[in-house]
Amino acid sequence: MVSKYDRKSQKILHTAVNACLTPVCAVHGTSVTTVEGIGSVEKGLHPVQERIAKSHGSQCGFCTPGIVMSMYALLRSKDIPSMADVEVAFQGNLCRCTGYRPILEGYKTLTSDGMGIPNGHNGTNGATQVNGQGGCCGKMANGCCKQIDTTIEDTELFEPSEFKPYDPTQEPIFPSELQLNEEYDNASIAFIGKRLTWYRPITLPDLLELKATYPNAKLVVGNTEIGVEVKFKNLHYPVIIQPNKVPELITIQDEEKGIRFGAAVTLSEIDDYLTAKVKTEPVHKTRIFSAIVEMLRWFAGKQIRNAAAIGGNIITGSPISDMNPVLMAANVQLLLISKDGDTRVVPMDHTFFTGYRRNVLKPDEVLQSILIPYTNEDEYFWGFKQAKRRDDDIAITNAGMHVTFEPGTNKIQNISLAFGGMAPVTVLARKTADYLIGKHWDEGLPEEASKFLMDDLPLDPGAPGGMIQFRRSLTLSFFFKFYIIVTNELSKRLSKVNALPNSYTSTTKLYHRDIPKSAQLFQIVPEGQPDFDLVGKPIMHMSGLKQATGEAIYVDDMPKFENELYLSLVLSSKAHAKILNIDTSEAFKIEGVLDFLCGKDIPDENRFVGGIIRDEEVFALEKVTCVGQIIGAIVAENQAIAQRASKLVKIQYEDIQPILVTFEDAIKHDSYYEGWTREIKNGDVDTGFIDADHIIEGEMYLGGQEHFYLETQACIALPKNEDGEMELFCSTQNPTEIQLLTAHVLGIQQNKLVIRVKRMGGGFGGKETSAMRLAGPVAFAAQRLGRPVRCMLDRDEDMALTGTRHPFFNKYKVGFKKDGTITALQSRIFNNAGNSLDLSCAVLERSVFHSDNSYNIPNIDVFGRCCKTNIASNTAFRGFGGPQGMMFVENVFDTIANYLDMDSMKLREMHMYKEGDKTHYGQTLDYCTLTRCWDECKSSANYEKKKAEVEVFNSTNRFKKRGLCIIPTKFGIAFTVLFLNQAGALVLVYRDGSVLISHGGAEMGQGLHTKMIQVASKTLKISADKIHISETSTDKVPNTSPTAASAGSDLNGMAVLNACLIICERIEPYREKFPDAKWEEIVVKAYFDRVCLSAAGYYRTPEIGFNFATKSGIPFNYFSYGAACSVVEIDCLSGDHEVKSTDIVMDVGESLNPAIDIGQIEGGFMQGYGLYTLEELKFSPTGFLLTKGPGMYKLPGFGDIPLDFNVALLRGAPNKKAVYSSKAIGEPPLFLASSVFFAIKDAIRAARAENGITGQFHLDSPATAERIRIGCSDNITAKFPMPPAGSYRPWAVNA
Repeated sequence: MVSKYDRKSQKILHTAVNACLTPVCAVHGTSVTTVEGIGSVEKGLHPVQERIAKSHGSQCGFCTPGIVMSMYALLRSKDIPSMADVEVAFQGNLCRCTGYRPILEGYKTLTSDGMGIPNGHNGTNGATQVNGQGGCCGKMANGCCKQIDTTIEDTELFEPSEFKPYDPTQEPIFPSELQLNEEYDNASIAFIGKRLTWYRPITLPDLLELKATYPNAKLVVGNTEIGVEVKFKNLHYPVIIQPNKVPELITIQDEEKGIRFGAAVTLSEIDDYLTAKVKTEPVHKTRIFSAIVEMLRWFAGKQIRNAAAIGGNIITGSPISDMNPVLMAANVQLLLISKDGDTRVVPMDHTFFTGYRRNVLKPDEVLQSILIPYTNEDEYFWGFKQAKRRDDDIAITNAGMHVTFEPGTNKIQNISLAFGGMAPVTVLARKTADYLIGKHWDEGLPEEASKFLMDDLPLDPGAPGGMIQFRRSLTLSFFFKFYIIVTNELSKRLSKVNALPNSYTSTTKLYHRDIPKSAQLFQIVPEGQPDFDLVGKPIMHMSGLKQATGEAIYVDDMPKFENELYLSLVLSSKAHAKILNIDTSEAFKIEGVLDFLCGKDIPDENRFVGGIIRDEEVFALEKVTCVGQIIGAIVAENQAIAQRASKLVKIQYEDIQPILVTFEDAIKHDSYYEGWTREIKNGDVDTGFIDADHIIEGEMYLGGQEHFYLETQACIALPKNEDGEMELFCSTQNPTEIQLLTAHVLGIQQNKLVIRVKRMGGGFGGKETSAMRLAGPVAFAAQRLGRPVRCMLDRDEDMALTGTRHPFFNKYKVGFKKDGTITALQSRIFNNAGNSLDLSCAVLERSVFHSDNSYNIPNIDVFGRCCKTNIASNTAFRGFGGPQGMMFVENVFDTIANYLDMDSMKLREMHMYKEGDKTHYGQTLDYCTLTRCWDECKSSANYEKKKAEVEVFNSTNRFKKRGLCIIPTKFGIAFTVLFLNQAGALVLVYRDGSVLISHGGAEMGQGLHTKMIQVASKTLKISADKIHISETSTDKVPNTSPTAASAGSDLNGMAVLNACLIICERIEPYREKFPDAKWEEIVVKAYFDRVCLSAAGYYRTPEIGFNFATKSGIPFNYFSYGAACSVVEIDCLSGDHEVKSTDIVMDVGESLNPAIDIGQIEGGFMQGYGLYTLEELKFSPTGFLLTKGPGMYKLPGFGDIPLDFNVALLRGAPNKKAVYSSKAIGEPPLFLASSVFFAIKDAIRAARAENGITGQFHLDSPATAERIRIGCSDNITAKFPMPPAGSYRPWAVNA
């Protein structure tokens, strides 16, 4: 948080900013507060920190400090904010773990929406808000949660009354020196460094003098553009000028024609000022202001708007700028000034931008101010934007539209239509405007205008940005929306203009998101359960408080070691090429560069690593097979030097053809990993097809997904310089595999290498084998130089080299009867493995196992292959192939239901597994709770009522449609590779009675350590305060399995239980002899009697193992079941969508920790929501990942959670096959998000029906705005048919 004293208003202003984009130079004269400055575990947490921890809003914790500071800055600015304020404050924050709901509910207690309600929490923790009133949502299973017997069930995951009250008078005092002394404000400053000089002038003449002296200097206010260019585009600007102390550039003035904003006025300041004007001035006068305010709601995140200036947005000239089309349509006037005193006023029209990010400003000119005009009664103005995600996203296409009528008529006097995302610059549709001037605003106008808009806004099929049909369709859709808006406004004034039908208007209403509602239902512990027994209780994550204060230590938080060096990787820029030469001469010219490592430095027998087979080079030696492959590494004295030098290493290549990126490429060239096919057959498929009344063949593509763990891959190697010993501090889910492979690279035994994992800032499978790609080079550098070496990847590096969730492709043939009964299913599955096998075969296996999802299909044949391509090797990701296999069979069911015009819910019920059924691989389903989950989900979601409501909505809304779908899941729990189903633990009891536990699982936010402490507390019958888990380390528990496959709690929990039972057995005689003795006394007595107070626990999953050669055995220990019902609403003209509600019922056995399990369900669901609707990987045809970084790759945000989000844990479903009757929960819920995908498909089907289109249609995943809009298929999309594939070179392809 940056705080400053505003001398004009005499107020202290507090704003949240992005630390990664805020230069230290820019905060001179301000007060900076970080998360460490507002509270600590030792001295006490701030209420903001306490709430996020105790409301279970911190899992991996890496995002938590940023969220804390966004909320803290909001509270410092507004003592009692609303929930709407909170959601705006969090627009720039991301969380990959929690699903956002617990964060919002925790902070709701600090808002006006959460105060003054009985019990003090107005809807948090399950007692949800209904129609603005406190109370029960009434939607949970078995009726109202207030009427539930609380001896059985509960809805309270935390108790708000226990929170520390927020007292704004106790906040730190703003530094009096900054408030009383103007010295820092009035000083003209220059920071002079070796490579950069930063100037902060305080007068306009000084600014103009600097610009004349340094015409190529960049003017920076928020650093939101330059910061990105310097960091990720390797650009260098030797002179930076910060003009935000120049009065003329930060002044806001009311003038007769409009409002003049200085060019350095921030977007937040403009938002505040215009919002106030809109409230006080007549509506007709502020139509442009209203459009700007509305556009600013969706302009980046609040942190960016707090820092970025309006002038920077204009001058940057991005063709997808949110503001420029609005400003151009408004014909704002720009005041330019230079040193010689020349001033000129230029309109922001079609002449302003002269090319891509170029404009009419002369090198020595500065944009001083912008005049935004008022409107009159005969003017109408609107802005439009469509992005991948509503909050904090750049536009795909946007527009500003401005029409003026001759007074008192509907005859167009002037019209301005400006568009972004349709050319290298913001463009005006001038031909369209020329044609429309003089025309009447009537029903024929949209069709007439569309002909000219198509001519004004052409796009080549291979134009940058892709999505050609979508972008062109949006231009006409936007104009049609504008036509609806203006027509209805005119109808209020002019009797001869008729209002359009009410069914049209919903598509033009400003988006307003209601306060999210939620309920969580879980079984509470029995009355009388001892306080020390924490199993079943919703206790807080054991690291939650540390994570909320920023005190939790991740790899790169560790203090630097003496003589530590930094490593920076050199990555391939080619997808398939020979390496002809590596030139490091420029890199070694930089002082502080010590070494360059490459493939020649590692002996051949040590150069290769890999997950299943060793087919990956630590450093590519002779050729590269994907963009992002590691070629070498620079080792230098610090991070800045290493990263700068690595970018100066020049690689000479010779291209190799072909370059294989897509499934089509691989299939065409027969490029597969041979010997790694998988097939399961059951029944007689041929006979099933003969018996079928109908046969359908089809296909589906399911895109990959970036892990986007908030903490990127990180590693520190610490050589002991004795006996070849080394320690690695590594962010990995798989310390034993890292130990094994790193020891192989170093040529040492495993017993000389210790891998230590304190915690990870997220993993999701991406740190199972991919961590080796960094650990190997770092460890090798440390061994070679005999000094500690550190590396933490930047986000773009991490995304380039670590791979993603596997994209999958499915071809199917299904036979079925007239009543829907499936007689045969033949499924061919392909995954895109990338340039090495990694774990792709195991991922394929699970997809084949899960190709039935929850259905008994009598005759089935599933065959899978791994495609070998030239993209970064894809790897494990939460679900591990299961979500892909299940998605394909659900697509088959959806297709059949549509073909037969029957309710897909009933079709699914017809085929649903029941107790005692056998899967297609022969495993009998024991203790199958699938139908219970399904029935309770239907009931709690009020399925039939919602279905009727959807039908009513669709009949009364022309351009918005709703869809509904309920989906089951059945997820097998166990590693499909038998030997991994084992775990160890070490329990040490010390003389003071404290207990130290080590086990084989790694903590990555899923609460594994917390659950292990709960297990130990129950077993040892002691308070959890006496139990500690420090880290996961290979010198404590050897030969660990990866923390993956949802088996972390099952395997390690049983191992911890085993070790604790051994301890209990040894001390039981003392407990019997001294029944009144305290634990500490028992321990001392046992110690003096020479009783061993340490125990190694061990567990291996019994009676499992599947042989693909013989197609026999039991692959899974048990299954986790669940069901979800979702309702969505789509905008048929833009492709936008919103999840109106989701109800989930999940079988977690007897939950070890309901708060953690519900958090895993919600977090898994939201990650699945991203997979199936939002997150899209795009590659160039030459294999370059185009969606690198958060600017191009979009995760779900706070504003994407279902408006009504209800989770119930199935009651009375103990699982005898896991620790304390619990069930695994990490992966199973993810697939339930497919209910949103199929609800979207249902809504699209309704839109197509309204347009007179029936029958089958194809929808690949994810269901992005583009696919939704094109899927709605109307007279607009029909105007833009795509040319045949192969007739042009696309900008992007799906791998």
